[in-house]
Amino acid sequence: MTATIGRPVSTGSALRPYHHYDDVADESAALVIRSYSSSFGLATRLLAKGVRQDVRNIYALVRVADEIVDAPRPEQSQAQRRVALDTLETEVSTALDAGSSSNLVVHAFARTARRSGIGAGLIAPFFASMRADLDCRQHNHESLTEYIYGSAEVVGLMCVHAFLADQPHRKARYDQLAQGARRLGAAFQKVNFLRDLGEDRDQLGRWYLVGIDPNNPSADAWRYWLDDIDSDLAAAAKVIPLLPNGTRVAVCTAHDIFAELSRRLRNTPPEVACRTRIRVPDPEKARIAAGAAIRRGLPRSATSKRVS
Repeated sequence: MTATIGRPVSTGSALRPYHHYDDVADESAALVIRSYSSSFGLATRLLAKGVRQDVRNIYALVRVADEIVDAPRPEQSQAQRRVALDTLETEVSTALDAGSSSNLVVHAFARTARRSGIGAGLIAPFFASMRADLDCRQHNHESLTEYIYGSAEVVGLMCVHAFLADQPHRKARYDQLAQGARRLGAAFQKVNFLRDLGEDRDQLGRWYLVGIDPNNPSADAWRYWLDDIDSDLAAAAKVIPLLPNGTRVAVCTAHDIFAELSRRLRNTPPEVACRTRIRVPDPEKARIAAGAAIRRGLPRSATSKRVS
């Protein structure tokens, strides 16, 4: 047993139970989401306890992979980032087989994946999209569709697996929810592409959305992608009421925050949005979450259509 500063080494024969390590891994994943995302952090706090931790575990792995490709150390070469990403994918694969990992975030993710049925069919496309960020600087329609599927839509599908882990008729319900989850993940990703247009151009040298020149974005192209986002959000809104209890309010909150981001992006000239990242202030996020709770997880867009 390793000595800890200020704490004597135990000489007893009793071993610390393995679930203590599981708890530490879960705490590490929770720290990642608290540190990186206020919007998703707020939404996950509204999930039922068990599901909440699973979603945090999924997010933490996604965030770590994203950091490898988007926030390299100054001394890191592209080849070194590729090795780091490949190593992370190998660690995940090994942990899925073994049930544990010395990497705390991977350990937390693997426990969630094994319990909820997340397999290579979703994990491999995710890492493929992360790897594309090391090579691709400008997308065409085909590569963008593939990238969004792997980077965002599969994450939505992973969350559906977590939502249904303890539910009856999992396969039938998964099939019912899958398309909406994909559309919601795609909407989140496209909103962030618009919000990060200037940063992606200046810091990463990437162009994601086809038809938008980040050096001179046209109003028509801006509206085209916002219309596409709103179509994704509308499709997702139809599925949210079908989610299990304990998940609807949280997903509705995330949906409505991004719907508000879309509205704000639509009201912002694209040349201004390229210089300033559009945000929803925390008090407004709190109001959105309260509204989602009052409506019991029915998205605002669905409410307005029903009233009209």
